[in-house]
Amino acid sequence: MGPCASSSDCAWVGSPADEEEDISTAHDKKLLDDLAAELPGSVLIGDDDVLAGIGHDEAEWAPVGKPLAAVRAVSADEVERVVRACARLAVPIVVRGAGTGLSGGANATDGCLVLDVSGMNRILEIDSENLLAVVEPGVVNNDLKAAVAQHGLWYPPDPASAPWSTIGGNVATNAGGLCCLKYGVTRDYVLGIEAVMGGPAGEYGTRVRLGRRTTKGVSGYDLTGLFVGSEGTFGVITRITLRLRPAPAADPRTVVGAFNGLVEAGAAVALCTRRGLQPAALELLDRSCMEAVEEWKHLGIEPGAAALLLARIDTPGDAGDTDARAVAEAFTDAGALWAEQSTDAVEAEALFEVRRLAYPALERLGPVLTEDICVPRSEVSSMLARIEEIGVRHGVRIATIAHAGDGNLHPLLITPPGDEVARRAAQAAFEELLEAAIAAGGTVTGEHGVGLLKRGGMERELGPEVCAIQRAVKDTLDPLHLFNPGKVTGDPQTHRPGR
Repeated sequence: MGPCASSSDCAWVGSPADEEEDISTAHDKKLLDDLAAELPGSVLIGDDDVLAGIGHDEAEWAPVGKPLAAVRAVSADEVERVVRACARLAVPIVVRGAGTGLSGGANATDGCLVLDVSGMNRILEIDSENLLAVVEPGVVNNDLKAAVAQHGLWYPPDPASAPWSTIGGNVATNAGGLCCLKYGVTRDYVLGIEAVMGGPAGEYGTRVRLGRRTTKGVSGYDLTGLFVGSEGTFGVITRITLRLRPAPAADPRTVVGAFNGLVEAGAAVALCTRRGLQPAALELLDRSCMEAVEEWKHLGIEPGAAALLLARIDTPGDAGDTDARAVAEAFTDAGALWAEQSTDAVEAEALFEVRRLAYPALERLGPVLTEDICVPRSEVSSMLARIEEIGVRHGVRIATIAHAGDGNLHPLLITPPGDEVARRAAQAAFEELLEAAIAAGGTVTGEHGVGLLKRGGMERELGPEVCAIQRAVKDTLDPLHLFNPGKVTGDPQTHRPGR
């Protein structure tokens, strides 16, 4: 606004919106200056292009705010300083690891500080005698697997993003993966955590240690379990103590079954369950997924059926052969076109590689809206039928992959780039799939987390009473709503920090 002799002579140089933008910019600059003063040992990132790159995860169409700045933390001490400074200045904190999430849980909110902990990537301890490891949150899942394998040990949780995703992110979303059918999810392997918190823990920036190093322990509430799957809404995890297992027996068997359709494959899953069979993994992928991966990677996999089931049996010795034959028989009895044990280890691994590559392969075709519903195993077949019906009715192309053995289904809704009509149809189908999962006695998210995309679905699944309990826990542990505001429980305006 230019200088004026008097109010009657004064005229706006810009619109009121321009004036508000000027005020906002001045506010942001002051906050940045104040943050820099509070954090003399940290590098404060303010470049718009860099912030745009690290301000979101891979969730298609989840809203993204404009962060104020970012810090790439290198130690727990630095995290403490960042949390104290942000609390004093009322700047929200959104923690980021590798950014491989699929629900918008790591998406920036307006005026937040993005706290990137991917550089905190040290494996601090591998204790072979007690079967545990202690790691920082930025350690990549597969890097941990490789490190403990040198000691004859194994870390089982294996999301498809394991080559890139971090342990901190896996803990934040309670990630699962291919082996969770037999060996459990991330929560089953987290013994303890160190986190920087606020609220009843004391002043914001207080570091606390939750959990234990022992196999058993019931001293107080399970606060470690509360943190697992909390999506960064209670504090910043700076260290994780993980349970390990002895390395599995070598040479697992792979059984492949080909089916005319998804429903028939779902029936085979249910039959395996009824017969008490427990493969280490039981994965489903449809023809669209196979074609997309083959077009991209040329692995030599010919999609000759509408759907494949891949079972991995890791029972050692002759018992493994018996289990493999039993799984193949169940596939055949459920209507498989053919079912057989793979005798070629390279071919078997290629099939599981197709499963892991399905999501990035489909992303190449256009925006992909990823579902993460989970239903009781007895409902897998009928839920697969509902997925097909919903896709046809909305005119949306849906490719399906699944951790079929535990009922965790990933319908992938694919839309042409820039097609707004297709986008709205996909979003409508997405919400209807959530409703169908709830109606089947399932959940709206099995392993990706609530983030932003599933908040409404979570509220419908849990109901107002349980959601009120969750908000009360959030209010207690983070009364300022400083940590990842707006995620999971929502963000009441009365608690919103910052602008």
